[in-house]
Amino acid sequence: DCGGRFTTFERVQLRELTVVKRSGRKEAFDRDKLRHSVAIATRKRPIEDERIERLVSGIVRQLESSGETDVASDEIGRLVMEALRHLDDVAFVRFASVYQDFREAKDFEAFIEELSRASRARRDEDG
Repeated sequence: DCGGRFTTFERVQLRELTVVKRSGRKEAFDRDKLRHSVAIATRKRPIEDERIERLVSGIVRQLESSGETDVASDEIGRLVMEALRHLDDVAFVRFASVYQDFREAKDFEAFIEELSRASRARRDEDG
């Protein structure tokens, strides 16, 4: 007996989800894959693991409560982008660069300019 305390966390799964890829191929939804994608986007950012876990759990809850069993990968990506936009701008841009398939520097520039415009508009509204 090492004296350590061990816990396990189990989650209630409301329904089996299937991801429909852009190619039309289907695969079982994998929460760990979603978490890994978010972890890559947030790597080396000042974001606690607990906040990442809450973000992922929130996305999974949205997917499960949608009433659909088949979920388009684009919809998952959209939900991740929406959540990251509120969490961290750098993580948001990182994820978007993969999700939206940025190929050149000008793709980043256009996206960041749009992000800056939206940010200025929000500040003006709050102003």
